[in-house]
Amino acid sequence: MNLVFNKQLINCIQFLVISFFFFSCSNSENRISENLDNVKYVDPQIGGVAPFLQPTRTRIHLPNSMVRMYPERKDYRDDQITSFPLTTRKHRSDLLFNIMPVSGNVNETKKPISAWDQDLEIAHPHYYSTWLEDYDITTEFTPSAQAGIFRFSYQNKNTRKLYLRDLSGDDWQLNDDGSITGTESFEGMQAYVYAIINQKGTFSSTKFVDDKVNSWITFNDTTNVKPVQFKYGLSFISTEQAQKNLEREIPDFDFENIKEKAHKRWSEVVNQIEVEGGTEAYKRTFYTALYRSYERMINITEDGKYYSNYDKKIHEGEQDFYADDWVWDTFLALHPLRYILQPEMESDMMASYVRMYEQSGWLPQFPQIHGDAPPMNGFHSTIMLLDAHRKGVKNFDAEVAFEAMKKNALEGTMIPWKMGAVAPLDKLALKLGYFPGLHPGEKETEPRVHGFEKRQSVAVTLAQGYDDWALAQFAKELGKEDDYKYFSKTAENYKNLYWKEKGFFMPKDAKGNWIDIDPKFDGGMGGRDYYDENNGWTYLWNPQQDILGLQELMGGRKTFEARLDQMFREDLGRSTYALNARFPDFTGIVGQYSMGNEPSFHIPYLYNFTDSPWKTQKRIRMLLNTWFKDNIFGIPGDEDGGGMSAFVVFSAMGFYPVTPGIPVYTIGSPLFSKISINLPNGNKFTINAPNCNETNKYIQSATLNGKELKGPWFTHDDLINGATITLEMGKYPNKNWGTDQSLIPNNFKN
Repeated sequence: MNLVFNKQLINCIQFLVISFFFFSCSNSENRISENLDNVKYVDPQIGGVAPFLQPTRTRIHLPNSMVRMYPERKDYRDDQITSFPLTTRKHRSDLLFNIMPVSGNVNETKKPISAWDQDLEIAHPHYYSTWLEDYDITTEFTPSAQAGIFRFSYQNKNTRKLYLRDLSGDDWQLNDDGSITGTESFEGMQAYVYAIINQKGTFSSTKFVDDKVNSWITFNDTTNVKPVQFKYGLSFISTEQAQKNLEREIPDFDFENIKEKAHKRWSEVVNQIEVEGGTEAYKRTFYTALYRSYERMINITEDGKYYSNYDKKIHEGEQDFYADDWVWDTFLALHPLRYILQPEMESDMMASYVRMYEQSGWLPQFPQIHGDAPPMNGFHSTIMLLDAHRKGVKNFDAEVAFEAMKKNALEGTMIPWKMGAVAPLDKLALKLGYFPGLHPGEKETEPRVHGFEKRQSVAVTLAQGYDDWALAQFAKELGKEDDYKYFSKTAENYKNLYWKEKGFFMPKDAKGNWIDIDPKFDGGMGGRDYYDENNGWTYLWNPQQDILGLQELMGGRKTFEARLDQMFREDLGRSTYALNARFPDFTGIVGQYSMGNEPSFHIPYLYNFTDSPWKTQKRIRMLLNTWFKDNIFGIPGDEDGGGMSAFVVFSAMGFYPVTPGIPVYTIGSPLFSKISINLPNGNKFTINAPNCNETNKYIQSATLNGKELKGPWFTHDDLINGATITLEMGKYPNKNWGTDQSLIPNNFKN
């Protein structure tokens, strides 16, 4: 008996131990799987307050999708929410189909508004929740690509209403089948919505004092305590298509299922880049920046067709069509990031640009859903298309793309914030070899010059130099020798405005005389008479297509480095108050460097062209640590729909595309001890920096696929072929690493 009992006891103990082992392993695997879901690091509230410029929005959406919802408020500090738009048609603004749940004693002649509690808001890329204080309602939302679903939990069971804000097109309608439809008109086109609510309600409309018709749905059943769910589909084609989009993506009212699908979609995207080491704060900053990089462009193809307002037609059987971009902001880092992570989608985006040209007659620069917009200066879509072509993103018609680039260059006006054919000022600029400026106080003679944006004569000349260089290089790719020679020559025109004695790019008048200004501060609001949003220090480094030529202009490599040092140390020369009043876009300031504006992104990496690459490592770490914190102040300037966030993604990984159009990356200082990019072609690109931490930011030595890497460079081919770069990091710089200038890739010597 004792022997049998002991055996039974032993077997029982063994079973318990084995069970505990398997249970522990199972839990461990679940924890590992959970830890690998980097969506948990994404915080849409980072950057929600901007002292001067636009804050980021707490935006809930799927990657590059039509539905982009955020609570309508001024910024994170604003404690009142006025509505929830079903989507936004532009990155920052222009809300469509706004709704708002309300309860209590509601005055239907006034637009509802409610306080909210910052500590009770939950925001993830795939899910949003907030408590509306004035109405005691919890509002939840989760998105699909062309549809979305809200869930409203009313604590006040006696009065439950849903407010539908007035529309700019056809008013909200409650149809016989219980569906709700409406149309928004904007910029010569329409958006359509088809919605269904899981509970019956009474529909009514109220005309406000401004003659706008607002609609209400009142849920009279006080015995039904279940949350009200509002699901909807959107379309730019028709109401019928909006209904199809809803039925395809959200066929029922299973909120949790849609939320789970949205979470899974974001996990696929965010987990494409895996990091090890680094602080929790670094991971929050990094993965939030990666999430921000997927807001635009958006895919507006619906069931294999799309409406294009560029030719006002519905197209079928084409590549997916994308819109909503600001090339001046995004060609520097956002598009280059997608060439790596999503080349197939990027090909569709490039093809969309080419089709926009075919449909409208011009290669767009700020292609919105409704058509091209003319902000900023330059034709940088030329650079973007060259960069794509050279990085193997070629699923677009290169011949038509070149035709479009060439037409913009030869027939399009370079006047800032204008579109269309050349003006007399453009013809004069072509003859002079630079865009002429006006002396302070001199009256404008060109009627097409924007009253606020001015001529931006230096900025335009520098932009045209980069654009023409890209056009020349594209011509070379296609074997168009005459075009290559012609545009290579005009690409050199930027040198005509370098005033050697002053050490800056400075304006000249139409007679060839220098206009002697203070490049730090002159030129009116934002320096727009001569520069654009930034001063002469920023534009000193603008010819990033000819960095070695710029060194030569300055007098050599040593002077180039000294000027870089000076930029980061140069005093403002006036109070910050005075600077902000004149240059509100000049933010994230370090000396005369502006981290908060796109033309500055590449500047810290220019030390890699000097005898001191270690200074790039120092500057990049300092800039990331100073200006990109994981809190509501975590963006130093306009984020611009991924333009600035892509800079953070690159820099945190430890490399950057210093010159879009040249398929070479230059190395900075990674934030993590290991970064792995799972590439779409099945390869994995890895940066190992095993000793990397908050103080060990300096590269001691490096290898590429096990071979010594003497210079801070590697190619796009290295990356997509799945290279492994190993960086030995240390607390103090190795001032000899990367200094051999003969190793600068030949791409920069054209």
